[in-house]
Amino acid sequence: MISLQNVSKSFGSGPSAVIALDRVDLEVADGEIFGVVGQSGAGKSTLIRSVNLLERPDSGTITVNERELTSLSDAELRVERRRIGMIFQHFNLLSSRTVRGNVELALEVTGAERRERRRRADEILDLVGLTAKAGVYPTQLSGGQKQRVGIARALAANPRVLLSDEATSALDPETTRSILELVRTINRELGLTVLLITHEMDVVKTVCDSAALLEAGRIVEQGPLVSLISTAGSRLARDLFPLGPVPRHAGSTVIEITFSGGSADRPVIAQLSRNHGLDVSILGAVIETIGGNQAGRTRLQIPGSAAGARAAIDDLRSQGLLVEVVGEGNR
Repeated sequence: MISLQNVSKSFGSGPSAVIALDRVDLEVADGEIFGVVGQSGAGKSTLIRSVNLLERPDSGTITVNERELTSLSDAELRVERRRIGMIFQHFNLLSSRTVRGNVELALEVTGAERRERRRRADEILDLVGLTAKAGVYPTQLSGGQKQRVGIARALAANPRVLLSDEATSALDPETTRSILELVRTINRELGLTVLLITHEMDVVKTVCDSAALLEAGRIVEQGPLVSLISTAGSRLARDLFPLGPVPRHAGSTVIEITFSGGSADRPVIAQLSRNHGLDVSILGAVIETIGGNQAGRTRLQIPGSAAGARAAIDDLRSQGLLVEVVGEGNR
């Protein structure tokens, strides 16, 4: 549905040029919610603005809805952009228009008739839960309500793709959760493909099917969350389940076990202690719901000899668990 191939973008020229995107390859499947996560300055906003060519890349190709946008004329690009909705961080609502008027604005540029604009605006406002606010002005709305208007406006022209540029970063946690629930509902009910950028791992955990980590303009890791969780050394998986610095314990081995799917419900630690006669200590644990399934990471301290620790680790791995040794004390 969305494909970026070898996309690069820089600002300025010569030695002072800033490379925002560096040979980015990104694949977003039809109907999924895909999150791009990274710190400020990583190139996230440039990336998402490149998808609909608000920022035209210096090189590479961008394909959306099976059309290679980078090869289109200006007139053809305008038509294709109508099939790509976009939600902005700061709402960008017109204070002189009512809620309904702001949603209708997206249809005015397409040439839709007044009656059709009104019908579609009311339909979308019902979807986002703002029917009762159709006649009020943006100054009378909360931040969450303003973002719902922004979402309604982005959906007005029946897009197949929805882009979200840090849409929840200015909202409080409770409002953020409600907006993410709305995004998931829209994804399911309308079959939209959603690409969102964020610096918050909680957003990825809550709503995304797949994710990519962007650093200094480059994609360093990407894939479905269920696959990343089970990938040894995955930085995204580690960020999804943060356990803090690894403590050093003399005479013991520190391991981390990643649980996903059905393994999250099994008494793995109790069995390990019983079967190997070990006084296992839990140093930390994080359990989350990812993609509708329980998943998480647990850090354990295994006392005793290196041989005993290896036997315990081999036992865990034989059960299909991802086990990583993160610390070995002096013995």
